Amino acid sequence: MTNQWQDSSQTSAGHGSAPVHSRQTGQRLPAWVVALVLLGAALLAAGAVISLWKPGMLVSPKDAINGAVQVYAGYTAARDAALAILLIALLGIGARRALGQLMALISLIQWIDTAIDLLEHRWTVAPGVFVLGILFLFAATRLCGTPAWKRSAWK
Repeated sequence: MTNQWQDSSQTSAGHGSAPVHSRQTGQRLPAWVVALVLLGAALLAAGAVISLWKPGMLVSPKDAINGAVQVYAGYTAARDAALAILLIALLGIGARRALGQLMALISLIQWIDTAIDLLEHRWTVAPGVFVLGILFLFAATRLCGTPAWKRSAWK
């Protein structure tokens, strides 16, 4: 019987794989993981650009954009840009475990963002952010070969 959390390189002999290889295993990463990483990087990069040039798009039309808001928007842009760059870089070099760990971190960030969205009554945004967090955690689990909430995923 196979372990449900086994490394994805040990399953299905390459079915559903993309041409991105993992350095740790020499196997291709699953196509859905590659697609999710690219989608996540694009969303984070878009968030960084919006935070820098049009922070008003991130708030309701009635909210004022002042100097303090622009400072925090800059911090958000830096966080989002750094995460997007790391996603692409780790995917590019095939660093499977590091990519999985980064995806687990991004998942946690998404869930904290979801909690804040709910507290601030942004009902339309919260479900998408939450689902993205779930997808990132599932991909992290596949890449690390063990559930991200277990200590062995981080060693």
